[in-house]
Amino acid sequence: MNSTVLLTIEGEVGKQCKLTWNDLATIDPRWQMDDVRQIDPKRTGGAVALEGILQLAGVKPSAEYLTIHSDVSDFHASIPLASVRDCGFLLYRRQDRPLETAAGGPVRFLIRDFAACHSSEVDECANVKFVDRIELSIERGFDNRPVDDMSHEELHQREGN
Repeated sequence: MNSTVLLTIEGEVGKQCKLTWNDLATIDPRWQMDDVRQIDPKRTGGAVALEGILQLAGVKPSAEYLTIHSDVSDFHASIPLASVRDCGFLLYRRQDRPLETAAGGPVRFLIRDFAACHSSEVDECANVKFVDRIELSIERGFDNRPVDDMSHEELHQREGN
């Protein structure tokens, strides 16, 4: 359907991946989620589990951090991989079509029950929209999330999420 690269996976992986919408849609069905409302009632569409992406790229055992980059919005979040490996999802479609920009597309990173991650580094702002690149690293990567409650509130009011 679409051959434009939506998502690049790089860093501590066996192979760097440049994934199109078709690539995401053809990841093994066991990693696909048809309706993300089961993890976030405010969102609709289909997603692929982070673990499916990690297996595709061949994440190395040395990878400790997952850094989610949105170059278009200059927003970056670096979080412990172990905290989100089993609960992270990449929302990329609505009704078998690419996720539109108005919904945070082309790819939106979501964490199932982020508050239960038991990590001070994983918060609501680790749910990143407009994702275009995921970097796996040994050490914490670039992170420009707000650092206090007031900055968090300002960010969410500005972005309307």
